[in-house]
Amino acid sequence: MSFSVEPEQAQSPFVLALDVGSTGTRGGLFDATGLPVRGCRLKIPHAFTTGSDGTTVIDGDQVADELRQIVEFVAGASQHPIAGVALDTFAASLVGVDADRNAITPCFTYADSRCSAEVDQLRQTLDEDATQQRTGTRQHTGYLPPRFLWLRETDPGTFGRVRHWMSLGEYAYMKLIGTTAAGTSTAAWTGMLNRREGTWDAELCALVGVQVEQFSPIAHPSQPLTPKLAPLHPNLADAVWFPPVADGFSSSLGAGGTDSSSIVAAAATSGAMRVLVDGLVDDLPRGLWCYRVDENRSLLGGALNDVGRAVSWLQATLRLPEEPEVLDAALRADPSPLTPLVLPWFTGERSTGWVGQARAEFHRVSAGTTPVDLYRATIEGVALSYQRMLAQLTQAAGGAQRVLATGSVTAEVPGLLQVLADTIGVEVLPITIKRSTLHGTAMQALEILAPEVSFAPVDHGDVVSPVAGREAHYRERVAAFADLYDKVVAR
Repeated sequence: MSFSVEPEQAQSPFVLALDVGSTGTRGGLFDATGLPVRGCRLKIPHAFTTGSDGTTVIDGDQVADELRQIVEFVAGASQHPIAGVALDTFAASLVGVDADRNAITPCFTYADSRCSAEVDQLRQTLDEDATQQRTGTRQHTGYLPPRFLWLRETDPGTFGRVRHWMSLGEYAYMKLIGTTAAGTSTAAWTGMLNRREGTWDAELCALVGVQVEQFSPIAHPSQPLTPKLAPLHPNLADAVWFPPVADGFSSSLGAGGTDSSSIVAAAATSGAMRVLVDGLVDDLPRGLWCYRVDENRSLLGGALNDVGRAVSWLQATLRLPEEPEVLDAALRADPSPLTPLVLPWFTGERSTGWVGQARAEFHRVSAGTTPVDLYRATIEGVALSYQRMLAQLTQAAGGAQRVLATGSVTAEVPGLLQVLADTIGVEVLPITIKRSTLHGTAMQALEILAPEVSFAPVDHGDVVSPVAGREAHYRERVAAFADLYDKVVAR
């Protein structure tokens, strides 16, 4: 059964959900139960502009125009008036805006690593442990404090002309509806939100040379915006626009991670493990982040730079068999102590060590090692990275009842789920709905617009259980991985 509904059977109120990801902008119409309405969806592909120096940017006006096209199309395709518009974007993002409210910088993405030297500078300047407890984040190239230092040092002229610093979602809203705000989760993903106070962190702002007044107001999902410009379509005449949120929050909700009983393991270009908890985590482990997402909840977790990216590297670099069933069988086979050990950080480590300059390591590769062996070893390395995050999640939030797996790689490399279940020793439930992030963005708005309506259950595959007898092997792999990490990365 398709996870969707015909327009005639759909229940009001309706939400137009928008998602700006790494490879495209998409949008769709959802009814009160969170089901996508058939015939009301559009995607516009795009790509980041990258460089060998770590540049990873996109044009903010281009994305705003993509969103405009999608809003006009979906609103025009809808047979119903739309009650709300909700947007998520990749996080963190940053656009510098001048006094005329025009972008004077590209949109810097979470993957832009040119501020790595400034990360080291900040770690030497501030108390990183205390800052993490206050903001929920450690210092990393994906967050804004080092990016501000880098911009101030490398382009002081432009830095001085900026009057407003915005996320990509905030900038798009300003162009589309004439007003803007930073959703709580968007602010949290910058690394500059005081999560206890729910305000921009004045200490960090002063340290990196920006003013609190240069940021947008912070708004919870329960505080939607009223457009100041004419509606983009008559079906949007009475719509409210919910403050932009971070895609990680949407991804967790959309996969079914609506409370602390479920940990969501996301596996796409990058990866993450997240659990939604009530309140704030008082004693945050060093390897994790904790993002405040609304008045009462936080998202606790960790992230990997390279999951799908690691798979793409393997496919492009190794002479792998063309038959996908051969690779799948290799992942489902009993593990071998002869399999090489891989630290799978092709573009740097985030959780749990936060070593942005770390790179992949292949250990104990012999003349007898085959491409399939290296494939298996790298997938094991990814699973072991998830295991390191899960250990700290359990420490901070207790053991979850289940792990929900979502993201494109879970469908493209289904054998990964068996390796993951064996490595973490927990059952894994694959979530099979498409566009779970878009679904989660709609859910955030519907929690406000239709709190009395129950969400439709999401589609899922069969539970993947750990295979009995493999526990000892993976205990040894966990220990060997930690030992290799300490000798190579943490030295």
